[in-house]
Amino acid sequence: MRITFNKSTQFYSTLRKEVEAYFQSKKLAKHGNAALYSKTVILLGSFAVLYTILVFFTPVWYIALPLAMLFGMNCAFIGFNIMHDACHESYSKNPKVNYYLGHTMNLLGSSAFIWKTKHNTVHHTFTNVDGVDDDIVKVPIFRWAKTQPLKKLHRFQHIYAFFIYMLSPIFWVFLTDYPKYFTKSVGHVPLPKISTKEHIIFWGSKLFYIAFYIAIPLYFLPTSTFLIGYFAMNAVFGLTLSLVFQLAHVVENTHFTSLDEKTEELSVEDEWAVFQMATTSNFATNNKVISWCLGGLNFQVEHHLFSRISHVHYPALNKILIKVCKETGVQYNAYPTMWQAFKSHMRYVKRLGNVA
Repeated sequence: MRITFNKSTQFYSTLRKEVEAYFQSKKLAKHGNAALYSKTVILLGSFAVLYTILVFFTPVWYIALPLAMLFGMNCAFIGFNIMHDACHESYSKNPKVNYYLGHTMNLLGSSAFIWKTKHNTVHHTFTNVDGVDDDIVKVPIFRWAKTQPLKKLHRFQHIYAFFIYMLSPIFWVFLTDYPKYFTKSVGHVPLPKISTKEHIIFWGSKLFYIAFYIAIPLYFLPTSTFLIGYFAMNAVFGLTLSLVFQLAHVVENTHFTSLDEKTEELSVEDEWAVFQMATTSNFATNNKVISWCLGGLNFQVEHHLFSRISHVHYPALNKILIKVCKETGVQYNAYPTMWQAFKSHMRYVKRLGNVA
């Protein structure tokens, strides 16, 4: 299984030079800064406070339910802002800081070790490549690409997608991590060798999840109260996570492709950076509140081109990117608002469910 890029252009070389010049002229480091560190304190502090209130000082239901939903959203924001940068080694110049903060993924129920292969290696290399990119290989539940078979249930995928999105964190914890762990691969891509330490972290994290999110709340709360809060939290958590990533890739202005069935290879006419531009889209880049909450993942194009640079720098890189795109004639994909990106996602999902 291999992907090759055949055409070299001035786009990426020019873009890199201008980005490097920006950091040098501003005398900035490419990793996170005080803005990211303060955000980390706010999000992890909110996580601790909300958990404590919900489990040990549970208010009346009409206050507890919104707090449980807010807790789920806070979990998603931890993933976007802290885990994502750390696992890409852009949070800090200190590798140990990146390693340990990357394990906020484990705090949320999944595995940083597996996610790095799934996301950093597979998704960032084979973006929107059917059969390889694990983010779009959801057959037979979903049909995200024209090369995937059309099933009768797909005509309703624009409706039931929301329910699947809501359950995605529970799937992580109890279903999808284990096939990857036991087969030691993400699809066709092998995981790095799993050390004894990583085995312990994997199973320890799963046990921690059961204790922290299930056993302790059940001890202090009535079963019905726990179940309502648990599913409300996960519904918001999953919906927030899923939609943000889908709005960057599974929309009308992005390109999808697939490997050759016989050779299991893909030959791309353009260079790597232009391929990333074609398969990725930004949204709501002028909305500072959304940018803060989503950890810059609305600047998904910049992230794919410069994944080792912290998201706190993406607004500045966006201006450079747009300028270079205009100069080199490379298409820049973006939706002005999150709502427009959402509508595009829903139109695309509905069309793929009804048209072969």
